[in-house]
Amino acid sequence: MFKAALKKEFADCNVFIDLFGGSGLLSRMVKDVRPDSVVFYNDFDDYHKRIAAVEQTNALLAQLRQLLGDYPRGKLINEPLKTAVLALIKRADEQGFVDYITLSSSLLFSMNYATNYEQFCKQALYNTIRKNDYDDASDYLDGIEIVKLDYKELFAKWRDFPNVCFLIDPPYLSTDAQTYTGYWKLKDYLDVLHTLKNTNYFYFTSNKSSIVELCEWLEQNSAAHNPFHGATKKEIVSRMTHNSSYVDIMLFKQRLNGV
Repeated sequence: MFKAALKKEFADCNVFIDLFGGSGLLSRMVKDVRPDSVVFYNDFDDYHKRIAAVEQTNALLAQLRQLLGDYPRGKLINEPLKTAVLALIKRADEQGFVDYITLSSSLLFSMNYATNYEQFCKQALYNTIRKNDYDDASDYLDGIEIVKLDYKELFAKWRDFPNVCFLIDPPYLSTDAQTYTGYWKLKDYLDVLHTLKNTNYFYFTSNKSSIVELCEWLEQNSAAHNPFHGATKKEIVSRMTHNSSYVDIMLFKQRLNGV
């Protein structure tokens, strides 16, 4: 759906701004589908540093696998192994960059993560070490322009250009957003809607946020402007487990009258 719209509805756009770059997936897809375009990836979380450190991450994971040996998988890592694990991590930190977020998936309880050594020391560690190395991704961001700005500043820089399309995939409501202060609250989520006013855009959300329903309700009951009015809406069901699923939502719209 996304790729088809890039080729058809937004063929006249030659600059794409990924306001909430995240892992760079949207930027990568755009550059692959539209190699003629200029793509700006807002890497506020320095994800490109994690990509550049894949070799170091694989080396550290190899050391951890050897250290833990036959230690039961999924089990809490007790002393003295915990101290030994932390010593390995500290040594790697002192010698260079450590991708703590990626390392979290191998040592912390499901969905937990740490961003530095001090946070790791405070958490319980589990033996969920990744069994295989990560693939080399040194060319993942080839051809993509990397910037690091607050999304509002980046949007203001490009909003008046008619050939620009914004990729808008903000954090979910009430989630930890370390890029910004505290939690991503309703006000923060609503502020993002300013980027939809008379712009070319793709907006990504899910039925978990209820942001689309909220805007529709305000339009119907208080005569408020619905920023999604006239947008094309596409949905796909994502299944987490046999009994659990949610709906991914993509909305897109072209700039009114090309001005």
